[in-house]
Amino acid sequence: MHWFCFISVRFGCFASSVPVYEDLIDSLTLYVLRRMALDGIRMPDGCYADGTWELKMHVTDLNRDVSLRVTGEIHVGGVMLKLVEKLDVKKDWSDHALWWEKKKTWLLKTHWTLDKYGIQADARLLFTPQHKLLRLQLPNMKHMKVKVNFSDRVFKAVSDICKTFNIRHPEELSLLRKPRDPKKKKKKLEEVEEDDLELEGPLLTPGSASEVIYIGPVKGSIYSSPGLYSKTMTPTYDSRDGSPLSPTTAWFGDSPLSEGNPSILAVSQPISSPDILVKLYKPQSLLDKAKINQGWLDSSRSLMEQDVKENEVLLLRFKYHSFFDLNPKYDAIRVNQLYEQAKWAILLEEIECTEEEMMMFAALQYHINKLSIMSSDNHMNNSEKEVDEVDAALSDLEITLEGGKTSNTLGDITSIPELADYVKVFKPKKLTLKGYKQYWCTFKDITISCYKSKEEAHGTPAHQMNLRGCEVTPDVNISGQKFNIKLLIPVADGMNEIWLRCDTEKQYAQWMAACRLASKGKTMADSSYNLEVQNILSFLKMQHMNPDPQFIEAISTDINPECLVSPRYLKKYRNKQPGYIRDLISARILEAHQNVAQMSLIEAKMRFIQAWQSLPEFGITHFLAKFQGGKREELIGITYNRLIRMDAGTGDAIKTWRFSNMKQWNVNWEIKMVTVEFADEPSLSFICAEVDCKVVHEFIGGYIFLSTRAKDQNESLDEEMFYKLTSGWV
Repeated sequence: MHWFCFISVRFGCFASSVPVYEDLIDSLTLYVLRRMALDGIRMPDGCYADGTWELKMHVTDLNRDVSLRVTGEIHVGGVMLKLVEKLDVKKDWSDHALWWEKKKTWLLKTHWTLDKYGIQADARLLFTPQHKLLRLQLPNMKHMKVKVNFSDRVFKAVSDICKTFNIRHPEELSLLRKPRDPKKKKKKLEEVEEDDLELEGPLLTPGSASEVIYIGPVKGSIYSSPGLYSKTMTPTYDSRDGSPLSPTTAWFGDSPLSEGNPSILAVSQPISSPDILVKLYKPQSLLDKAKINQGWLDSSRSLMEQDVKENEVLLLRFKYHSFFDLNPKYDAIRVNQLYEQAKWAILLEEIECTEEEMMMFAALQYHINKLSIMSSDNHMNNSEKEVDEVDAALSDLEITLEGGKTSNTLGDITSIPELADYVKVFKPKKLTLKGYKQYWCTFKDITISCYKSKEEAHGTPAHQMNLRGCEVTPDVNISGQKFNIKLLIPVADGMNEIWLRCDTEKQYAQWMAACRLASKGKTMADSSYNLEVQNILSFLKMQHMNPDPQFIEAISTDINPECLVSPRYLKKYRNKQPGYIRDLISARILEAHQNVAQMSLIEAKMRFIQAWQSLPEFGITHFLAKFQGGKREELIGITYNRLIRMDAGTGDAIKTWRFSNMKQWNVNWEIKMVTVEFADEPSLSFICAEVDCKVVHEFIGGYIFLSTRAKDQNESLDEEMFYKLTSGWV
């Protein structure tokens, strides 16, 4: 109908003159357009005539789609308020937030407008809880269902998880995606997880308990304890036998975990069947180990941003091998989980060890398993003197790296101790049959000088080696009386390889301790030298085999060697009869057990961790990379204090760079290249293969962040500093 006719009929009047007619048309047209907009007339671009548009949202709790008429000027908080009003469902919506699927981002800044976030009519948002269920596989390979904040950064989420489990220093842990064994089908692997490894823990359900854990501390609960060292903390182990304190509230306070079975956290459980070792994924090469590290989550982004789904299985692991203030008095759970991670790393052959070392680890496992299942009533008759001796031993066993606990004896600070003795030296060369040659060697400061004889020690040395920044690797065989030290000394074009052979355990311990300190730029005047010597001697002592049969226990069914040693050492006897293999390995384990049989439970765990740290490959995280100027892919290893360029086939170190000599590191996010600059060396550049360079960047920044920790730090960690060092700028 023509506008004129419509207006004439509606109002029953006719235009008496042209000006009056035009004014009437203008006013009535505006009126009609407003009514059309209010009646829902939609424009071709999807917007309505009044500037509003439809925002589509899905409410996950109700599995319901909802549309709201909004404008770009409305803030996120207003959108959620209108949504809840429209739903008209009586429910606590306080934990809910909006998630933008397409952009993979949480809309947590509720004061921001939709325009500021860049949200338009084509966006689809989820209205979903921030806390969701996650299945965590703990270092002891057991699963726990926990509610985790999927909108928090992973660093913060891990911190909350560790508070729940009463694990101090959560900055050392992170979340890892489960590695997939390419030889096994996905379905079969999932069945292994469910059937063999599942141990139902308490479910942290929504409600007041979860609010205690994730929103704020409860007065008087375990969550109010500081994250760093505090002398006011209540001990969590029994000094009489080294077992965790009872009742369970001593560990968990008001945590919902106190209602469940906490033994999976603070008490080691023996492996129930050797079939578990067979079914679990074992890396077959260094390349396989490098592939495992592809799964580390980005600590600076949330779980949802990294496509983690509700009820997904993630691995909680110690990511950074720099264990600060590991104190058994306050860390019963942390020590046990660290022991469990070390145990599984050895059994699954993620780290190499010799046969003698394997038997020592098996003996410690056997001892720990026995003590873990014994009642604490069997240890109630110990005297106070014995308690004091245990406390003293525990003090000496505190594991520290780079500036930890030192001896009370400072020694003579006016002079630096020296070593001087006959040592056999070997410098391997291609196409040579020459062996070790004996020299009179002196170790002063961080330099070894080699002379042809003791009488020529005041002259010019035949060889001289500065050990700053070198790689120190032990090569020991107790039964063969072989005590070798392999040195890889950095030079301009790579590394010089030197081997030292000692005659006795004491000489080896002294020279090995001195070499380790010198590699860090420290001399024997450092107060940790004597403690390092004693630790090495103790490590060697545990590997001794006592052939005296009167001390060997009768081989019984309580020892299961197939669960105590890695499959590699079982294959060594594959041509023997099964019963013979069992008895042979059991006998060797029981021989080694004599050296540890008098240890308390907590001391045995600490000794296991200490021995794990002494292995040559300890703490090296491998990544596949292509170095600038290189023609093939190689390995780069990252440890708590250095970068190592490694041969991908053999694992031998080609070149080492210390963090202490590093000026800065940068990442070209477009070509995914990491560049590290040093004070007095050429810069290092490499491109990561099969892994995002962000993972490597985070390892470097994370270790530098951990090196800033100090015992006088009683407040929580500086999260922002961690993000500055690890998050990068993409």
